[in-house]
Amino acid sequence: MSDSATTQAQPAPSRGRVLAGELRELEARLRQGGGPKRIQKQHDDGKLTARERIGLLIDPRTRFQEVGLLVAYDQYEGQAPAAGVVTGFGTVCGREVVVIANDATVKAGSWWPETITKMLRAQEIAMRCRVPIIYLVDSAGVNLPYQGGVFPGQYGASRLFYYNSIMRRYLKVPQIAAVMGPCIAGGAYLPALSDVILMVEGTSFMGLGGPNLVKGATGQSVDGETLGGAWTHNAISGVAHYRTPDDRACISKIRDLVKQLPRDACTLPITDARPPARPEAELYDLLPNEHKQPYEVRDVLACILDGGALDEFQADHAPEMICGHARIGGIPVGIIANARGMLKDPHGGAPKFGGIIYADSADKVAFFIDTLNRHGTPILFVQDVSGFMVGKDAEHSGIIRAGARFVEAMATATVPKLVLTINHASGAGYYAMAGQGFDPDFIFTWPTGRMGVMEGDSAAVALFSGQLEALKKEGKKPDAELQAKIDAVRADYDQQLDARYAAARGFVDAVILPDETRAALSLALRTALNNPGPHLGAFVLPPNV
Repeated sequence: MSDSATTQAQPAPSRGRVLAGELRELEARLRQGGGPKRIQKQHDDGKLTARERIGLLIDPRTRFQEVGLLVAYDQYEGQAPAAGVVTGFGTVCGREVVVIANDATVKAGSWWPETITKMLRAQEIAMRCRVPIIYLVDSAGVNLPYQGGVFPGQYGASRLFYYNSIMRRYLKVPQIAAVMGPCIAGGAYLPALSDVILMVEGTSFMGLGGPNLVKGATGQSVDGETLGGAWTHNAISGVAHYRTPDDRACISKIRDLVKQLPRDACTLPITDARPPARPEAELYDLLPNEHKQPYEVRDVLACILDGGALDEFQADHAPEMICGHARIGGIPVGIIANARGMLKDPHGGAPKFGGIIYADSADKVAFFIDTLNRHGTPILFVQDVSGFMVGKDAEHSGIIRAGARFVEAMATATVPKLVLTINHASGAGYYAMAGQGFDPDFIFTWPTGRMGVMEGDSAAVALFSGQLEALKKEGKKPDAELQAKIDAVRADYDQQLDARYAAARGFVDAVILPDETRAALSLALRTALNNPGPHLGAFVLPPNV
């Protein structure tokens, strides 16, 4: 017998590992921005790239959680990687901060419509969590062919300056702006409305109009350095506050400024972090290859929670919803998770479907959320939800009223709320489990996450049920044309359910790898806890303003 015949066949990689591999490849490509030639052009101009600047800014060997890396990756024929701006949060001198850095390798850092969306989301994180925000400006301004999606509207570019002003006047959120390249026209108000402005000699320019525009509008001939360079705005106009010789010195100065900022102490009883009970690498294989199949969500939690410890609340009641107290990175957190599979009904009735919310489980979660809110404990929603129960029994149980209690408790809770989608996020159950429309502080998904009203098979049944029933009565099967339409609907829904599709449209902050879950969640929790006040909406004004 040959050696090849005796060699055991290797099992196929799990769904989680396949999707994670595809995600890694996509992210690596997007992080190249405009590509090697444009990166080299940035270096030739004496400048670092946006990601290199962030690498120097963030504390060594700490996590920078990028937000919106996949935004617009499947639009504009792939010409707008990360929408030309890097946004995210991390730690600088031990202090959690939000960073917005224009990527000048992508269309000179110009603003696409989605660029504005990402920058606004980053500002909202800073406002909601009350953490400093740092702008690394290197942008040629509005991407003119797409100005219709950038300039006007309630959430157009002007919203950036509105948020600037709210942070400066009312929220007291520190804003540090470093002009490290061009900063032109209305974009100049972004640093102008910040607390501190730094500029870099020889490479930075800030002005409402560049030399060409000035020449056309006024007839004046003036070079960029004289018009709006680092020396001009530090020595003559007084608009800027610090002049630095190069990018590295500028980043070093920013770190010094962050180090000087005051910080309020957190009142939660935070302890030293403990490793989980199971290795995070096991998360890739705990979810079944067929997303509809059951699995044990407590095994998943054992890979995420400190010591794998979950102190369950009402463990014997409404078992389709898991509630309990735990810690992540030493930080107390309330866990709300969907159980999967068929579950025994404590009332003695028919088994319950996991992933479905019933009236008693909705009441259980609403009470638990209210308790966490009174105690000031952050909440993590681990989503694998297919919706609320329907049917005669469900309606008679008062599912609408119970579901409304669940939604109201979640929506009005003032503690930090984090969301992690690990499998399904469907129907009104997605809303109740702190969907994006309810302004959770952070919303993440694994590559296995699937977000949509319903699955492709269900959509096909809903759309073609009449035709299929008629054919069934006649003893016929769908012809090739009808079957093609059904298959097209399934394929379209599968595409829209993909986690990358959601991330490309900003429906989630990031697609995170399973074995990076603890790092992402603990950083998000630490960031959120900078604000001891209410976490509601994009921001809450302090009393008596």
